[in-house]
Amino acid sequence: MGSNGDGPLAGRVAVVTGAGRRAGIGFAIARDLLAAGASVLVQSWTPHDDEQPWGSDPAGIDGVLEALGGTGPRLAYLAADFAAPETPGRVVQYAVETFGAIDVLVANHARSSLQGLGELTAAELDMCWAVNARASALLAQEFAAVHDDARPGGRIVLFTSGQHLGPMRREIPYAISKGAIQQMTLTLADALADRGITVNTVNPGPVDTGWADEELTAKVVGALPFGRWGAPDDVARLVRWLVSDEGRWITGQVINSEGGFRRWAM
Repeated sequence: MGSNGDGPLAGRVAVVTGAGRRAGIGFAIARDLLAAGASVLVQSWTPHDDEQPWGSDPAGIDGVLEALGGTGPRLAYLAADFAAPETPGRVVQYAVETFGAIDVLVANHARSSLQGLGELTAAELDMCWAVNARASALLAQEFAAVHDDARPGGRIVLFTSGQHLGPMRREIPYAISKGAIQQMTLTLADALADRGITVNTVNPGPVDTGWADEELTAKVVGALPFGRWGAPDDVARLVRWLVSDEGRWITGQVINSEGGFRRWAM
């Protein structure tokens, strides 16, 4: 990335949530936005990754930040837990305090949850709702409250999953909360359209971030016509385009970027 912030996003400030692993989508997005010249605040919450089968990044968050070029004039970091209702405001305010403004919000974070109907608990439903759906809506609210409409390129990108295209019976709390993000997209876009701020949601489809076991990896590959899972870079390119000037006419859309995923073939 250019140390002086040259590129199509030079001078703009982005927040990218869920960027705690080098193998993850958030890392790829942050790297692309930095390469395009933006200043970026990345957020992560390592305790969540520690609880998952794939674990946190072996190099720790310091290794993640080093791979992004190290914190400095154009890269900042905040550890923050979106289970707390005040966290969205804290993240947005930290970006403004650090860089002086905020132009782009990429709410990529997610709480994963493997609960089918038999294992379903109220606690997990509440936690997935809080982290995935509530935090995304509150991040959009906080972004809108501080965004300077005289600055160009007001952009919000949210993330859903494929629950609107096929069932996710083993991940009910996750699917329900991600479905809420899909449904809020058009309404948030309409609320902010008069201010020139776009709101879109990405469904990245099956992306290889190290979470799937061998059996699932092979099964899904059989339903992907290109013969491979999606890569974090595939998602990052789409996000970079959406938040650039070239994406200014797109708003209120849920974009399924799945490489032709054939659910019926699984």
